[in-house]
Amino acid sequence: MVVKEFNQLLKEKGYKFTNQRQYVFEVVTENRGKHLNSQEIFELVRNRFPEIGVATVYRTLSLLEAMGLIYGVDFEDGSRRYDIVKDDEEHRHHHLICLECGAIKEVEEDLLGTIEENILKKNKFKVIDHRVKFYGYCEKCLAKTECDQ
Repeated sequence: MVVKEFNQLLKEKGYKFTNQRQYVFEVVTENRGKHLNSQEIFELVRNRFPEIGVATVYRTLSLLEAMGLIYGVDFEDGSRRYDIVKDDEEHRHHHLICLECGAIKEVEEDLLGTIEENILKKNKFKVIDHRVKFYGYCEKCLAKTECDQ
């Protein structure tokens, strides 16, 4: 999304366009798939806009999430992590989380389509979205433990 589109979307929702909001949105967009936490986003934005305060970043992340431009995920590491909403995703992607090093990897395939159909048929409940996190060990950590044995 370019600056002009972002500005227009803010206006449509009744918000003012500010450089701070633009920089926060740009940092999340440029780091798509990295699941940055608010402190990491703050540090990257501060490189561009040194006067920005951490509270402004928190408020902007909250605003962008409420507008549906970004989403936050909790990976049980004490931080809410953010990523950009992808227009072509019917559901949010799934995540693989390494218990050893904390690496996070996205799984793009929608693994639960059949389950959602069965839920609708059996329970008369239409699933709109789901979030799945798989916990285990990444390739590097698996190799390391095999070498240690």
